[in-house]
Amino acid sequence: PRVNSSLSSDELLLEDLETEGERQLKSLLHQQLDTTVSIEQCKSKRRCFAPAAFYKPFGEEAAGALTLSQFQALQESDKETSSLRELGLSDSEILLWK
Repeated sequence: PRVNSSLSSDELLLEDLETEGERQLKSLLHQQLDTTVSIEQCKSKRRCFAPAAFYKPFGEEAAGALTLSQFQALQESDKETSSLRELGLSDSEILLWK
């Protein structure tokens, strides 16, 4: 930031401050204007997205009267199943694992 000589050192002009958004835009502009990029650099920046999550409501198994220990066991089983799904296992593979 630049300091105007007519103001004290604590008073900065708001117009002279660079925001984070402006810094990001400048960075993106410099990346677009840089033409010395190789195919290897482009491949290294490639991003892989995780597959979509499968949501199964927890309430169906918990319907009715359960004791606290039964509910906690059901909750732990559901956590294990969802973590196995996140690893990419199908429902039949999860059943085989259990």
